Amino acid sequence: MQYTYLGRTGIKVSRICLGCMSYGSPKWRPWVLDASDAEPFFRRAVEAGINFFDTADMYSMGASEEVTGRWLREYANLDEVVIATKVFFPESDKPNMGGLSRKHIQQACDASLKRLGVETIDLYQIHRLDPHTPIDETLAALDGLVRQGKVRHIGASSMYAWQFMKALATSDQNGLARFATMQNHYNLVYREEEREMLPLCENEGVAVIPWSPLARGMLAGTRKQLGDKSTARSESDGIDQHLYDQPCDWEVVEAVKKVAAARGVKPAQVALAWLLARPAVAAPIVGATKIAHLDDAIEAVDIALEAEEIAALEAPYQAHPIRGLAPPAPALFGSRH
Repeated sequence: MQYTYLGRTGIKVSRICLGCMSYGSPKWRPWVLDASDAEPFFRRAVEAGINFFDTADMYSMGASEEVTGRWLREYANLDEVVIATKVFFPESDKPNMGGLSRKHIQQACDASLKRLGVETIDLYQIHRLDPHTPIDETLAALDGLVRQGKVRHIGASSMYAWQFMKALATSDQNGLARFATMQNHYNLVYREEEREMLPLCENEGVAVIPWSPLARGMLAGTRKQLGDKSTARSESDGIDQHLYDQPCDWEVVEAVKKVAAARGVKPAQVALAWLLARPAVAAPIVGATKIAHLDDAIEAVDIALEAEEIAALEAPYQAHPIRGLAPPAPALFGSRH
């Protein structure tokens, strides 16, 4: 496993981050693995040198944090690993159970610490922006958690670059904890982040940790066409049909498959190798419900693409509508367990 610094934090993370949305309760989503089925993935990740794990309080309505904390306490040295979780989406439709108000952030952090079974969260991220709460209130609340020792560093997720720069400037002007990471929607199929967000992150020393690095599995090369609902995940949540619906998207998939075939590796490995070589990208967040998928991601770290291969992968891309700043409504809610 290779490691890199997480932006300006001084923390070293593995070049692959294990996304833990896939672990929690199948009652939330049918493709989610329960605690016993999730156990081999944490064991394999730790054995392979992965020390970066990302979850969120809304994944399986808290059960993902419970599973993540349980198996990391079992298999990992917590002093060596970096545990990341997120706050914003509501766990119910009751008042003050979501958003980025000071009240909810403080309450949600305490709940996440309890579910994870740790004293401090290494990276606490806002899952999206809250249009109803001023950014200075949100940043002050997050800074308070850092000062209390409940959180070490804070991170942001998908937003416009101007919004992110406004947040960074607010922190700088007021002496508040600064966003150290940007978890955004970025892969070979969706590259709009290259216009403004990635140059901003590179200039500001912010680590990029992309979500959906394989375009909801489309870049794994197993589907037969755009909008294919052949997997349990694509059939149940439908988010991939929302994010990836441009005619040129499939041309990118075909280019990935062609480069992979010529190299004798998996399409997913090519897609991840491309992403790992992009400026400011620290660690793509990879979800896995099969051990083979996790192994593919681990092996992708050692693949160095040639300039001609990169050109072939990037050639089919065309400009896209902005996608991923807010997920469609079906993704937001589910039963607690």
